[in-house]
Amino acid sequence: MDKSEKIVLGISIGDFNGIGIEIILKTFLDKRMFDFCTPVLFGSAKLITAYKKNMDINLLFNGIRQVDAAIQGRFNVLNLWKDDIEVNLGKPTAESGKHAFESLEAATNALAKGEIDLLVTAPINKENIQSEDFKFPGHTEYLESKLKGESLMILMSESLRIGLITGHIPVSKVAASINPELIKKKVAILYKTLVEDFAISKPKIAILGLNPHCGDHGVIGNEDDDMIRPTIAEIQNEGKLVYGPYAADGFFGSENYKNFDAILAMYHDQGLAPFKALSFGEGVNFTAGLDKVRTSPDHGTAYDLAGKDEANINSFKEAVFSGIQIFKTRREYKRLTENALKSTQSKENR
Repeated sequence: MDKSEKIVLGISIGDFNGIGIEIILKTFLDKRMFDFCTPVLFGSAKLITAYKKNMDINLLFNGIRQVDAAIQGRFNVLNLWKDDIEVNLGKPTAESGKHAFESLEAATNALAKGEIDLLVTAPINKENIQSEDFKFPGHTEYLESKLKGESLMILMSESLRIGLITGHIPVSKVAASINPELIKKKVAILYKTLVEDFAISKPKIAILGLNPHCGDHGVIGNEDDDMIRPTIAEIQNEGKLVYGPYAADGFFGSENYKNFDAILAMYHDQGLAPFKALSFGEGVNFTAGLDKVRTSPDHGTAYDLAGKDEANINSFKEAVFSGIQIFKTRREYKRLTENALKSTQSKENR
């Protein structure tokens, strides 16, 4: 990865009673990380000091009041509050949920304003973060409400990218939520992000079926034959390399996923269960489709590991590296396409 430019990386703390702050601090104990970015954690110097003491993590940090005061080569903590915080590692509390939202809100605002280049979010508790200001099933939906664009949740590793046609909704509502327009929209978002964020010029996409065995031609359901297959055919007529539907149960075991640049699953567990079986601890959650870059580790708060010095930092570190690479690839794509447009306009004006 190119080290020549320091990306300003915003980080939200997540639920501080989970493993979020631990994996953040331990990631930046490796001084080589500062070669790639200037990190800004949206939280509290008092909280980080208490956490360092409790976990015996010897990471120096720079306390700041605004993003532009961040120092390159240092871990920066932007102070959002000055109150003393009671840390109860392993136990979600109303206070940890409240401050998780304050951190996320401030970091998202900074992202929208361009004060930070990208955002990496530590895990939240989707229950204790709920409030009058946060009524969303997760990060993805909140970020979509605050940023420009329409979101697509993608879980990715070095060899696998899985997007979701439906996200955080009950399984009982999945079938009724899927229609040709939604499938086309999600394919369009996925195709665009593969081209612009991953530099894949002609992406090859697989779509999983909704029903077991893709409905067995109506024996187990008609959605695959009556809706999904015709929709895929329409998308293929646009020139996109989109194939399916594939029966989800055999698609991953047969390693057919290795033949595609990305896969679209119909619902959350259909895509994320095999992904985490294949890549857990190394995967990254990327919110595609928005005008800003956000990534996160592929795990939750892991209260059972909090304070035990057992949390694995690999997924968070991969989220940092992936976010930086996506940011740079997207920026380069924009530069190249803008230059090509200027060149075309110049020729037309001659």
